[in-house]
Amino acid sequence: MSDRCYADLLAGGWRALAFSPFRDGVDICWLERGETPNDPSLAVLRYAPGASVPRHRHSGLETIVVLDGAQSDETGELRAGAVALNIPGSAHSVWSKDGCVVLIQWTKPVEILDSEQ
Repeated sequence: MSDRCYADLLAGGWRALAFSPFRDGVDICWLERGETPNDPSLAVLRYAPGASVPRHRHSGLETIVVLDGAQSDETGELRAGAVALNIPGSAHSVWSKDGCVVLIQWTKPVEILDSEQ
């Protein structure tokens, strides 16, 4: 991994990033992408209003920092500034009613449990 600094992400620096399609309604900017699917990765996800990710299980730790807007799952809503840790073995689906931007770090890939919605 490189020694890049992303110090301004919390202050809106994510707006200058180059995003590409990731899932329906969700764009991604890879900050660090593992060389293999089992390597840790770091990215910024931008959810359009109403976008969602189907139910999935975490095989490793996932860390999320909400940079803008609000992201929801079955446990509730996380607003800008919130941090969530999804431990290995946990499962959830994710959505954003009004859109959001999150910094996300995966230590291992997720397993999609539900088909696309």
